[in-house]
This record gives sequence, C-alpha cells and structure tokens, in this order.
Amino acid sequence: MSTVQTSENSHLESIYFAGGCLWGVQEFIKYLPGVVTTEAGRANGTNNTQGEYDGYAECVKVTFDITAVTLYKLIEYFFEIIDPYSVNKQGNDVGLKYRSAIYSKQQCHLTIANDYINQRADADKIVVQVQLLTNYVPSDAEHQDRLTNFPDDYCHIPPELLHKYKSK
Repeated sequence: MSTVQTSENSHLESIYFAGGCLWGVQEFIKYLPGVVTTEAGRANGTNNTQGEYDGYAECVKVTFDITAVTLYKLIEYFFEIIDPYSVNKQGNDVGLKYRSAIYSKQQCHLTIANDYINQRADADKIVVQVQLLTNYVPSDAEHQDRLTNFPDDYCHIPPELLHKYKSK
C-alpha cells in the first residue's frame, strides 16, 4: 500500500490500532464508515518480519477520510472489539505482541486518543497504550486480509461483532 501524502489526499490520515491478533482487528476495521484502506503490520519493532520476537505489537494501519469519520469515532469503534482492561491479552491471544495500543506519527492523534480514554468513566482501569509510532513494518502477504481470504481461521472477536459494520 502506498503512503498517502499528496495534496489531493490531504483529507486522508493514518492511525495504527493494536488489539490482539491483527487478523480480526483488520477484518473488523476495514468495513467501518470512512475507512479507506487497512494494512496488517507490526508497530514499534524492527524493520523485519523474520526472526525472533523484537518487541513489536501486532497492529493494523488504518487510512481514513477525515471528512467521513472522526478519529474519535474510530477509537470508539476500536473499543468495541477490545477488552481495554486486559494487559497483553485479547481472547486466546496472550503475549506482549498482543497488547492493546493506539499508535500514530501525529501528536494530535495521540491527544485525541488520550482524551477519549480520559473522558470514560472507567479511565482508571484502561490499560490501552497510547504511543508515538516509531517504526512500522507491513506484515507478510499471508497475513493481509487473512479472515477475508480464510474466513474459518481463528479470530478472538465474536462473529456477530466481527462483521457488525459490513454491508450486506
């Protein structure tokens, strides 16, 4: 996927959501209103997808149209599919790479994410990280749109929620 930086596309921005196995996160998010593209990847690890675990979080790069959906609303959608109180675990996915986080290269996105969390009545229990994206690497081809291509593969998100926003 190409990076969107042209002036004609100035209404497009990207955010990175980590919420357990990226297969389900991508499958859920790709159908949300205002989402233009999604890409499975790794946040804040090294520049490669081979070898030992290097501290990355499985994530989904989400490019969205700011004239069609607010970042605040996207974060609200994201919170529908995660347990925001769970440390390094979503469903049966356990480990540091399955932590829940919101990453961005833009400080204003991180401010919006922190504001969203802080306005919630349960803010003191939420363990979702909000951090600057320091590195992003796309996942290998077999992980892109995995649940679209292999709908019977494991997913930690319940089926009725996974496609809640998919048009019939």
